[in-house]
Amino acid sequence: MADAEIIPIGTRGRPGRGSGSMRPSSAARDLASAPRRTPSGKGDARAPEARPTDEVAPEAVTGAEDAGPEESGAEESGRGPVTTEDRAPLPGIPVGDWWAAIQSAAKELWGHDWEGALAALLASWRRRLEGDFTVDDYGFDAEFTQQFVLAVLRPIADKWFRIEVRGADNIPEDGGALIVSNHSGTVPVDAMMTGVVVHDQTGRFLRPLGADLVFRLPIVSSMARRTGATLACNEDAERMLSGGELVGVWPEGFKGIGKPYSERYRLQRFGRGGFVSAAMRTGVPIVPLSVVGAEEIYPMIGNLPVLARILGVPYIPVTPTFPLLGPLGLVPLPSKWLMEFGEPIRTDELEDGAADDPMLVFDVTDQVRETIQQSLFSLLRERRTVFG
Repeated sequence: MADAEIIPIGTRGRPGRGSGSMRPSSAARDLASAPRRTPSGKGDARAPEARPTDEVAPEAVTGAEDAGPEESGAEESGRGPVTTEDRAPLPGIPVGDWWAAIQSAAKELWGHDWEGALAALLASWRRRLEGDFTVDDYGFDAEFTQQFVLAVLRPIADKWFRIEVRGADNIPEDGGALIVSNHSGTVPVDAMMTGVVVHDQTGRFLRPLGADLVFRLPIVSSMARRTGATLACNEDAERMLSGGELVGVWPEGFKGIGKPYSERYRLQRFGRGGFVSAAMRTGVPIVPLSVVGAEEIYPMIGNLPVLARILGVPYIPVTPTFPLLGPLGLVPLPSKWLMEFGEPIRTDELEDGAADDPMLVFDVTDQVRETIQQSLFSLLRERRTVFG
């Protein structure tokens, strides 16, 4: 009795049937490589021989007629069972798919005219490497801020924090104005996100007023200057406001940004009202800004005061993820943000010398603080979930 030919079950004699591949499936190879049974019932240790092309089962012939050109060609080649040693490495991702993914990412970042935007960006890099760029008296580099800094921060604002903006029409389209906001989040991410929102909503650059520590840090200092920040002093603030700039200030300072999570959305003292007196002297409006969502990006549950004094910083935060997770703990949590710009508080109608009246300055400062606080409470009542 001749040796029986083994055909894998369910394959109809064709390699790879049912797997969508021209190569035999793993189950088919296991069956095809099994030792043959002799009439005596003992296994034959010899490797199975390749089946000649003229010894094809009737079912395989019928299947070959129905198969496509690729499958028929594979059977007509007369190739025997393919072992793991004969298999070619799995094919990689085609170059065309990589290019399509790059194009899709570029459209997401720069829009449909991404090629023109990329060409302009490369040209800008070349000019900057040659030293062809300008800065103003404060060191502000508008081109660098728009093409590099805002381009990096914008996807974070839109995709990560999903910032919802309200009352953007309260921001003056031109002329000097002072935006006053609450401060929170352990790290001043809210200041950077405010700059992105203001530019996207009005096309204007926000000129932040920073604390002394910002301009003492080696790398942070130069970056702050190039992105439009200046020292939080009355002289610089009044000079910018008189020049028609849109100035941003966070009067709570480090007490606001470094407060524990248990005190979230409770405004700290607004100082002595220096920002109000600067607005009064220049006659610019004060626009209160309330930000909800920044408190949850780094929930501060502790502090390391001894280490903070050694390093010369106000605090070393302890959050649920830092320093427990190391560098991974520096990734902010994706909380949902709400930003509401309130109605401007006019100062141009005040009498001359109003900025020198301490009581009037205190009253206006308290009015701004109370406006922001009540707006925070209102936004918190509307918010359903922190991350929703």
